[in-house]
Amino acid sequence: MTDPTPCATPGNPSLPESPFVDRLGAQLLCAADGVSEVVLPLQHEHMNTWDVAHGGVTMTLADVALAMAARSLAGVGVVTVEMKVNFMQPGRGELRATGRVLHRSTTMAYCEGEIRDSEGHFVAKALGTFKYMRRLAVGRDVTRQRLRSDPAAKPGPSD
Repeated sequence: MTDPTPCATPGNPSLPESPFVDRLGAQLLCAADGVSEVVLPLQHEHMNTWDVAHGGVTMTLADVALAMAARSLAGVGVVTVEMKVNFMQPGRGELRATGRVLHRSTTMAYCEGEIRDSEGHFVAKALGTFKYMRRLAVGRDVTRQRLRSDPAAKPGPSD
């Protein structure tokens, strides 16, 4: 992704509800046709001990950009199956992540992206695989529910 082309989305796009990403402060600029762009103005809370962007912040921004590119093609959610990030240099100022889908099947999307800082320096390169999924029953632990409702039940394989 040597020459990222920003996508154009009419209106005011927004990220799916995610308390972690909301707290981080990432903003979706666009997501359409397998391409996305996400921006994060770095704050003191985003820095590591050397006063540059923490690697986890950089990885999260890459994950969000790639996931939004994948979501833009399907209209359903995605979960990260695997992701690799190469760090090129420290991030400063504002981080801008771009993502694009390289290949899509009915159940998976393989994406690439990059992150640049406010001066255009190449901060990181990311590759990831995402699985298309409908909303998960988050917080629902069937095993624990079974154990609570049946005091005689023992943990282990289901019958």
